[in-house]
Amino acid sequence: MIFADRKLSQRLERAEGFSCAQFAEARRRLFPESESEWMECGGAFTVFDGANSPITQTFGLGLFQDLNGTVLDEIERFFLDRGSPVQHEVSPFVGADALDLLCRRNYRPIELSSVLFQPIADALESHAERSADTKASGVTVRRIEREEAGLWSKISTRGWSHDYPELAEIMQELSVITAAREQTICFLAEVDGQPGAAGVLCIHEGIAVFGGAATVPELRKRGLQTALLAARMRYAFTAGCDLAMVVALPGSESQRNAERAGFQVAYTRTKWRLCC
Repeated sequence: MIFADRKLSQRLERAEGFSCAQFAEARRRLFPESESEWMECGGAFTVFDGANSPITQTFGLGLFQDLNGTVLDEIERFFLDRGSPVQHEVSPFVGADALDLLCRRNYRPIELSSVLFQPIADALESHAERSADTKASGVTVRRIEREEAGLWSKISTRGWSHDYPELAEIMQELSVITAAREQTICFLAEVDGQPGAAGVLCIHEGIAVFGGAATVPELRKRGLQTALLAARMRYAFTAGCDLAMVVALPGSESQRNAERAGFQVAYTRTKWRLCC
């Protein structure tokens, strides 16, 4: 049995922090003028991906080393020198003393998120029957080849931006960077050979971080999301991962979908921002 405790939180937060750090690395490779950068400080991944990026923040703060003013001073300089807000994703397992320090240094909570996990061996067993159903309906999933990154980005962008066309340009850029990120595996789901959905995962130290999957509008409700989830679980298992994780807003449809798929909430964490 896996308990939701500090040890589990360390693994999950480090895996997500790594995936975001690699995203910043990929952006810098593709767009050197972005000046994206990351560092480790006090055991936390500290990521700058642009002043307005949702991954410009720390991950794992206070989980690997007791939080103190010296660590915060260094991290705050890192962000402020780049004209960025100072933000931290903070696990509840850091304890009350760390939260008290953030309050005394003029930080305020701005966001909550649910961190969910699932043992991959359990997931494989529960997805076996559903995978057979999707194959019978002509749905298949495959890992993309390197030269198919453009196709994957196109399908991902179409799926994500259909309901929000004003975000198409942003989603295209994010999809291109995601496909170029290290330790990232991109998948396409197809119906009778026609690409219809894109999914991704990032692997780090036995944790498979599941990014969102998107389906183009004309092929929705065909089982592509179910097939993508099962295929990514199988890949993660063969890659030596024992846990899968996702992050969602508390009570959101994304959280409900994850729970329907067998994920369970490990903890709710808080994003803190420095108020200058």
